[in-house]
Amino acid sequence: MNLQSFHGGVEVPGHKEISTSRPVEPAPLPKRLILPLSQHLGAPAEPLVAVGDRVLKGQMIASPAGFVSAPLHAGSSGTVVAIGEHPVPHPSGLAAPCITIETDGEERWVKRERHDFRRLEPARIREMVRQAGIVGLGGAGFPAFIKLNPGRSVGTLIINAAECEPYITSDDMLMRERPEQILRGLQIIRRAVQARRCIVAIEENKPEAERSLRQGLQRLEEGDEVEIVTIPARYPAGGEKQLIQMVTGQEVPSGGLPVQIGVVCHNVSTAAAVYRAVELGEPLLSRYVTVTGGAVAEPRNLEALIGTPVAELLALCGTALDAVQEVIMGGPMMGISLASLQVPLVKTGNCLLAVARGEIEHAAVMPCIRCGSCADVCPISLLPQQMYWHARARDFDRIQEYDLFDCIECGCCAYVCPSNIPLVHYYRFAKSEIRALQEQKRKADIARERHELRERRLAREKAERAARHARRKPGPSDESKRAAIQAALERARAGKQGSPDDV
Repeated sequence: MNLQSFHGGVEVPGHKEISTSRPVEPAPLPKRLILPLSQHLGAPAEPLVAVGDRVLKGQMIASPAGFVSAPLHAGSSGTVVAIGEHPVPHPSGLAAPCITIETDGEERWVKRERHDFRRLEPARIREMVRQAGIVGLGGAGFPAFIKLNPGRSVGTLIINAAECEPYITSDDMLMRERPEQILRGLQIIRRAVQARRCIVAIEENKPEAERSLRQGLQRLEEGDEVEIVTIPARYPAGGEKQLIQMVTGQEVPSGGLPVQIGVVCHNVSTAAAVYRAVELGEPLLSRYVTVTGGAVAEPRNLEALIGTPVAELLALCGTALDAVQEVIMGGPMMGISLASLQVPLVKTGNCLLAVARGEIEHAAVMPCIRCGSCADVCPISLLPQQMYWHARARDFDRIQEYDLFDCIECGCCAYVCPSNIPLVHYYRFAKSEIRALQEQKRKADIARERHELRERRLAREKAERAARHARRKPGPSDESKRAAIQAALERARAGKQGSPDDV
């Protein structure tokens, strides 16, 4: 394949060998599972259980609240002990609604149904993926079933195996240990979207994972229809738009989606989760997570239940908390710093990076010197410097003229900034403020529309009351009636017919 390139990008130290020296181990069952109702893009799920309810492993405990939403399932059997606010992984550090389950250690499952995906229609596959609560496990958290319903012809299905961010190796270890699950998931996704071509794109710094996938293809029926492509190890090669551009030579239009150019892209962990949901009848309950960093004595990958407290996973790997500068969920480029270690592991939590003091420098922020380095490395070809000035000035109309919402927040601009300006923080701030303003405008428009509807209703009711009142009042006699009455009166006076009283 003749690979293309994308604008910008940076070469960053990988630090990946730290956590790949030992096989993946299952994390012990925690005493409590804390499950946030919002672990995906879109509307939070709505609880189906109440405090005191007994639940089984795999049981749906929260249903999707709208089309762009995802359900939630119990990671183990036990009792619901709380439904309410609890700290969650979020840049704000605020709490959010969660369901807390006290596990009983019995691991009693709900009834599971196995299926052969070859006998399933695409619509049935999409519904099974939705009911399993699968979201994009590469970090985006977009409900996976929506991508399985493209609504148009799909020429290329790409399985993203790049995992380009430093320190993170959860996908790498999944490819080494469970290649068949990934490739079977690829086949299921291909059937759902009816793709004509399938590509697995993997960075060149993962030779063992690539070898494992190629061996898995040899054992797989129809494996010759899948192409494995090695791409350069350059951050952010794993970004969806950048990967599509490298592999297909096509660019996703500004503000658009890959399906508009006939491409669908899924992460390797998402593909494995799709396999387990469709063929084994298991919803998304656990994931591979990398626990690494300078403060971790035994860096490695764990298979942990979603909802496991972060503090327990760190302790399991011998993390020296007194030496920790910060704990990041995700990688150093795009991850979020955790305000509390009591937050749970969520569906999109692929890494816990316990940074030791001095491991990652946080130099003092200096004034912008307008060097332009940020624009040179931006993989979207944006103008980060201009966006920074407008975000700082809270000029939200002007910043949108620079395609703010095309920014993927990869952090390349901040990485090369000689003034150490946290540029991505400014973009996130601007995005959140714009969304808040748009939401306020939406609510104001709804309120205005409701007021106008009320005014029209009151006017209509007033007119209807006036019409009913008018129908009840006697109307004026027409000329013929008046003439007849006058003639009767004259006859009565003449004594020809009755009396005036009779008339």
